Amino acid sequence: MRNMSLTLRVLAHLLSYPDAALREHLGELRDALRAERALTFGRLAELDALLDRLGNARTLDTEAAYVELFDRGRGTALHLFEHVHGDSRDRGPAMVDLIKTYEQAGLYLGEAELPDHLTVVLEYASTQPPALAREFLSEISHILQVIFSALLKRQSPYASVVAAVLDLAGEKAQAVKLPEEPDLDESWEEPPAFGGCSTQGQSRPGQPQPIQVIKRPPAQAAVPPPLPGARA
Repeated sequence: MRNMSLTLRVLAHLLSYPDAALREHLGELRDALRAERALTFGRLAELDALLDRLGNARTLDTEAAYVELFDRGRGTALHLFEHVHGDSRDRGPAMVDLIKTYEQAGLYLGEAELPDHLTVVLEYASTQPPALAREFLSEISHILQVIFSALLKRQSPYASVVAAVLDLAGEKAQAVKLPEEPDLDESWEEPPAFGGCSTQGQSRPGQPQPIQVIKRPPAQAAVPPPLPGARA
């Protein structure tokens, strides 16, 4: 099986935040893709278009577009467990298991890195023999198809990167049905305290409810304890 280590690392870089440091090495990334020949000419042409776009656009525009695409949309989120576990408690143990997998391979994450981010996953896969890397990527191909479909729906050139990962996994990149994605502001909206004092949960919602007033007995004045040595 043809080696794919360099290609996986390049794809990881292309999915990372497009800051000035990344843009300085776009030519090297392009050369590495062509040198390893792990992808088809058609896929390389698509990646060339993305590389050209990253190199020609203004840095601020490129960075803003990246944040809008990957950080403000759940369908395009690069955190894989976001698509599987969401915010449930199952995400924590899955993270721990993935970290253990990395550590068994001698890889340790930085403080700001999360193990399920696709860039980290690709970096790990790049350290494995081609057959194992392909098998590993195939196991997450169903998540990759969702991300690819979401990017394709937005007509984003980044779809070619995820499609390339699917190629290396031995899978065909194809659009799948996406779940409805709630509006970001709506999903982040804090619920009103006490449900906005609604009538939900009452025995007769929407109808006047009796209020019972219980009269408390007058409070007795507290008697201070005697001082030490004082006589009653």
